[in-house]
Amino acid sequence: MQDPEDQAKAEAIPGSAPGRRREGAGVAIASAVGLLALLVSAYTAYIQRQQVRAEVWPYLAIAYQDLDYRLTVFNKGVGPARIQGVRMTVDGQPQQDWEHALDALGLGSVEYGHSTFSGMVLAPGEALPMIVVPDPGAYARFRAAMSAHGLLDYCYCSTLGDCWVVEDRSPPAKPVVRELSECPRIPDTEAFGD
Repeated sequence: MQDPEDQAKAEAIPGSAPGRRREGAGVAIASAVGLLALLVSAYTAYIQRQQVRAEVWPYLAIAYQDLDYRLTVFNKGVGPARIQGVRMTVDGQPQQDWEHALDALGLGSVEYGHSTFSGMVLAPGEALPMIVVPDPGAYARFRAAMSAHGLLDYCYCSTLGDCWVVEDRSPPAKPVVRELSECPRIPDTEAFGD
């Protein structure tokens, strides 16, 4: 057994075994604390990113407004939505605009008004009438024809670049909503230019 005085002298001598162990333990503890701080910082940044995503999350929905004879898109989310692309098909055939779509639906002579949907930014709570058919009888025919033959797909993004594509399905099936890293480019021959 070593005398306490001799042990204290050995610890004071640089390079002695007990001094090295203490230095090594100190380095290991400092490294562990640094790694823990890095992990906590990364987790905090992740949580903050999730909170910001929730604060700017848009949610677009399209609905018929029977009292006003219109098809309207609503932003029911809490952040603005940038509409990146729209595709409308009638019986599987892409349509260029409402005029062509109404012809394909057999409603070419119907009077209507419309708003530009593609490329728009909708604020939270904002509603945009896509098409208005002021005649009640023509509107009923339009809605029935759209339900039976028309599908409307669209993609939109949040201000953070998170994107969603909404793929319409024939009733009674509900549209499918998928999150994407970016909106796919719709070929010019298939893009709906409302």
